[in-house]
Amino acid sequence: MKTRMLGRDGLEVSEIGLGCMGLSHGYGPAADKQAAIDLLRGAVDRGVTFFDTAEIYGPYTNEELVGEALAPVRDRVVIATKFGFDTTRAEALDRLNSRPAHIRAVAEASLKRLRTDVIDLFYQHRVDPEVPIEDVAGTVGELIREGKVRHFGMSEAGVDSIRRAHAVQPVAALQSEYSLWWREPEQKILPALEELGIGFVPFAPLGRGFLTGAIDETTTFASGDFRNRVPRFAAQARKANQALVERLGEIADSKGATRAQIAIAWLLSRTPWIVPIPGTTKLHRLEENLGAAKVELTPHDLERIQHALVEIEVVGARYPEELLRRVER
Repeated sequence: MKTRMLGRDGLEVSEIGLGCMGLSHGYGPAADKQAAIDLLRGAVDRGVTFFDTAEIYGPYTNEELVGEALAPVRDRVVIATKFGFDTTRAEALDRLNSRPAHIRAVAEASLKRLRTDVIDLFYQHRVDPEVPIEDVAGTVGELIREGKVRHFGMSEAGVDSIRRAHAVQPVAALQSEYSLWWREPEQKILPALEELGIGFVPFAPLGRGFLTGAIDETTTFASGDFRNRVPRFAAQARKANQALVERLGEIADSKGATRAQIAIAWLLSRTPWIVPIPGTTKLHRLEENLGAAKVELTPHDLERIQHALVEIEVVGARYPEELLRRVER
């Protein structure tokens, strides 16, 4: 697999990474542990070097899983994890915490769970309005100088916070949602990242599974599945949004590819500093996703995709209201 650079300080990763959250958190029951370990190691065998986790996934269990699975190949991979929530609270996602002492405590705990002596990419999971972003960036900068972290990242941050943080400690990558059905980053975020030399890591590049065509208005999700709370996944919204999936299928068929591969290939075509991180629990889906790197979209293909995006309005918010409040615009 080819590689791409995130930021200007030498963070080189496979052009498609693996989002690990769904193995433990967010989409119903956790995957079987051995099957998950096999998947992670299978990804390495297929050229993936970039793995994304966070302390909040579980909490903790996803980091532990990633640490155990990748320990034998630690020198071949880049591991990204995140700080920024108070995981001691029952409703951790309702409480941000990016105070310097907390960042340090999370770093030490994550190092142990990941079975490593350095975190390759340490993201602030969400901007904490109660802590100056300069203090956050400065704390991560100290961890970098101490050799506990290699690179600083941010997630779902707005342009002003990115600029202020970057002035204190260079930001290697921003992680935010971006896909064929969520293109808001094109308005302000992508131009700012290009100007500053910051890489972009889109999560949910397959629209949390919807763009694959495997989900329709009759689909039911497990009781612990995050999508039960997402307005875009309400039955009516799914019915309305099928139009985009159908058009994507027409383009995929003409290329001898799958919808998922077209969606990921489209992201790869946007800029050379975008690295999507699709997640999966199945080896055959992993192989399908990685196959997107071999799909070449011609100018005509991209024009067809653009026409579909202009003509079809996606229905429903991408987060429930309480989580939208945690996203900077």
